[in-house]
Amino acid sequence: MEAREESFLKQRQVLLLFVFLGGSLAGSMSRRYSVAEEKEKGFVIANLATDLGLSIEELAERRAQAISKGNIQYFQLSHQTGDLLLVEKLDREDLCGSTEPCVLHFQILLHDPLQFITNELEVIDVNDHAPEFFENAMQLKVLENSVPGTVIPLGNAVDLDVGRNGLQNYTVSPTSHFHVHTRRRRDGRKYPELVLDRALDREEQSEISLTLTALDGGSPPRSGTTQVHILVLDTNDNAPEFTQSLYEVQILEKSPIGSVITTVSASDLDTGNFGAISYVFFHASEEILETFRLNSSTGNIQLLKGLDYEAINTYEVDIEAKDGGGLSGKCTVIVQILDVNDNPPELTLSSVNSLIPENSAETVVAVFSVSDLDSGDNGRVTCSIQNDLPFILKPSVENFYTIASEWALDREIRAEYNITITVSDLGTPRLTTQHTITVQVSDLNDNAPAFTQTSYTMSVRENNSPALHIGTISATDSDSGSNAHITYSLLPPHDPQLALDSLISINADNGQLFALRALDYEALQAFEFHVGATDGGSPALSSQALVRVVVLDDNDNAPFVLYPLQNASAPCTELLPRAAETGYLVTKVVAVDRDSGQNAWLSFQLLKSTEPGLFSVWAHNGEVRTARLLSERDMLKQKLLLLVKDNGDPPRSASVTLNVLLVDGFSQPYLPLPEVARDSVQNDVDLLTLYLVIALASVSSLFLLSVLLFVGVRLCRRARAASMGGCSVPEGHFPGHLVDVSGMGTLSQSYQYEVCLTGDAGTGEFKLLNPVIPNLFLEESERS
Repeated sequence: MEAREESFLKQRQVLLLFVFLGGSLAGSMSRRYSVAEEKEKGFVIANLATDLGLSIEELAERRAQAISKGNIQYFQLSHQTGDLLLVEKLDREDLCGSTEPCVLHFQILLHDPLQFITNELEVIDVNDHAPEFFENAMQLKVLENSVPGTVIPLGNAVDLDVGRNGLQNYTVSPTSHFHVHTRRRRDGRKYPELVLDRALDREEQSEISLTLTALDGGSPPRSGTTQVHILVLDTNDNAPEFTQSLYEVQILEKSPIGSVITTVSASDLDTGNFGAISYVFFHASEEILETFRLNSSTGNIQLLKGLDYEAINTYEVDIEAKDGGGLSGKCTVIVQILDVNDNPPELTLSSVNSLIPENSAETVVAVFSVSDLDSGDNGRVTCSIQNDLPFILKPSVENFYTIASEWALDREIRAEYNITITVSDLGTPRLTTQHTITVQVSDLNDNAPAFTQTSYTMSVRENNSPALHIGTISATDSDSGSNAHITYSLLPPHDPQLALDSLISINADNGQLFALRALDYEALQAFEFHVGATDGGSPALSSQALVRVVVLDDNDNAPFVLYPLQNASAPCTELLPRAAETGYLVTKVVAVDRDSGQNAWLSFQLLKSTEPGLFSVWAHNGEVRTARLLSERDMLKQKLLLLVKDNGDPPRSASVTLNVLLVDGFSQPYLPLPEVARDSVQNDVDLLTLYLVIALASVSSLFLLSVLLFVGVRLCRRARAASMGGCSVPEGHFPGHLVDVSGMGTLSQSYQYEVCLTGDAGTGEFKLLNPVIPNLFLEESERS
């Protein structure tokens, strides 16, 4: 028998193969297979690799997957052989009940590209159930005056198999008085009727015992039996009759327990005990007895438990009305269950891709199916997702949907999406099921580091300690992970003379800048360089910013006196005529300070003098003037001690000693100097020139060049004047003095004085005392 079944299955498979041979692998084409029930787990249904025209490697690469409808998976697709295997034993009766044919729907899901292939598996019934009667014995009462041909209903048997394997007919033995007639109900079930062949004689035989046999059509056939015990009754010539032979009732599922579904009614023309009617279920199944209650007196049918349309949508109930004389009538009540929208839609995820790269094209993130156990509009569903997301919901084959990205995503705009799938039916009220999937966008290195500022200005005070933190630069990267890890570095300077590596260092991790050594404002006031920020992506992206470091001045230089020189071997003596008026300019103290700003603002102060009150010093320009008229009592030689102080914090200062000789006029020499002193004075002049050059070079090379050119021109003119007999500088007693104090912050105007003394044998005569050099800065401003 098993060989015949296998042969039959193979024939069906071959037939199905030819039917679908011309079909394509599109999701809309259906392919049907068949398998007999009760096959063991692992049974090979078919080789899908061959049917689909795909190799084993292609099945594995495309992640082929067999998906059953609902949450129970009956099949498994082997990637090693391409065979479609049973996951568990199939029982046709549990799967489909009395429905024929029994078909299971499933899909083959292929990825890359996405493809659905709809398939069907027909579960073929095998004859594994014998017909069974609800009762082991039946008891009938038949009037002795019943005429031949009288039909007596019998209880039916039930066979869970279907088709040829289901119940086919009934037989009865012995058959001296009766034969059995097999009839079919509207729902296809077959039931027996006992037909009287010849009249009964209660006095001859008051009881008759028969064996009723139910046979199915299997090979070999199976059967079930029950005993029929017939009591021959005395005459009761009127049997109960129902007002309707068929009652049809509709009731909503979820109706309250205890509700009266309907009321059946029968009447009997007899009187007395023969006319008393009682109602009973006629050969009711366990399901009917558990669901309904029949009032034997009134005929009311009440609900015992809740109804479920999805489990059973129609009940066929047979009711018998019996009188006191043993006669009975029968009617049928058809109870149709009306569906109520009591089942929310179900959503089954088949594939979820929860991590997708940014900047990628349309990508499938989820594949799912929906179903609803209700019927009609209650079972029709709609699917939707949020409208404000860059994803699109597409329907696929039967009740399958896909969710894909609508365009390339940007992780820096949004790194995570929560997609809520909403499935609603069309019932009243609507029932809804929601499921949320989370999709994360993986990062690509598509953003370069960005500095918080395009340029940075930092200040550091000179004479700083080495490794001093002077500031921090900062950059951010919109990417994540290693793509956002920033490394800072110093870029080569544009100025090749700038030894940046010896000045500044940078912390590669946090962008902190450090001064490597002590800075000197007088040598370097400011410098610029670029820093780079590079991320850890592949390939790495970078950006740069400009950093300017300004060195702040400290008051680390004391004022330096240019005139009069304090380190000459012979002191400098100024001449003051006794006839000088009040406010007469005796001399001017010229000093400079290498610092800047208020650290270089100089002020002058007279600390001590031989004659207090005779001289005064202008605090801002260093001019020494007479404070009163000279008198005869004033000493010939006056000595002044002056203080030059800057405006720093704390201030620095230098002292100046000034010798003043009071003279009656400039016609007589008053300062005889030895020969050695002349050489010393000449050396002092050279040293003064050197100091002037150094001071002026620190202020401006242009200013120094201008002064040198001007001095050279003046010297040449002086030489020509001397050769022509003009005013000349003597070699002996007094040198000529050219003092420039412009640009040092000590005077509001610039002055230059020239003293010419005639030189002869140890005597000198005052020739000229007037300003000869105008303010160079004023000349330059006038030219401009």
